[in-house]
Amino acid sequence: MTRARTIALFAGIAVASAAGGAAYYLWSKGPDSPGAVAERVYAARLPDVKGAYQPLEQWRGRVVVVNFWATWCAPCREEIPMFVRLQARHGARGLQFVGIAIDQPDKVAEFAREYQVNYPLLMGGLDTLELLRQAGNRAGVLPYTLVIDRGGRVVSREPGGLKEPRLEALIQPLL
Repeated sequence: MTRARTIALFAGIAVASAAGGAAYYLWSKGPDSPGAVAERVYAARLPDVKGAYQPLEQWRGRVVVVNFWATWCAPCREEIPMFVRLQARHGARGLQFVGIAIDQPDKVAEFAREYQVNYPLLMGGLDTLELLRQAGNRAGVLPYTLVIDRGGRVVSREPGGLKEPRLEALIQPLL
């Protein structure tokens, strides 16, 4: 093996090791505390599909279900009709769903009309991906749902699609 190839091989191993170490560090750090995650959620101001910025702080004091989703995500599309039903059923008792879409506003607006979404849909940007990571979603899985109690504490972090009995069991004691 020539000297140049040996140097290139060791340089490649060093770069791969550094990348692996950085990835492991981020993975091992884990999610932030339930209170810290809720505070970051409430500190966010995100645009709705019309571009008007909405402070998530406006829903503090309610039981808030924050769902990170996208129109192209099949499990997301499957669970949204359930969210619409639960918002209609429990909204008067203090339940508030908030959808944060990692998508394009026109597609989200069309989806909202088609599915008759009865809760706020906001548009997430790059900072939303960091919020997802801090909330424990290191892999960037969609859908990803947070349930926040009236006191501002995340009581559940749910990666992947939810079923109605599971979500009812999570929110009923909080209402």
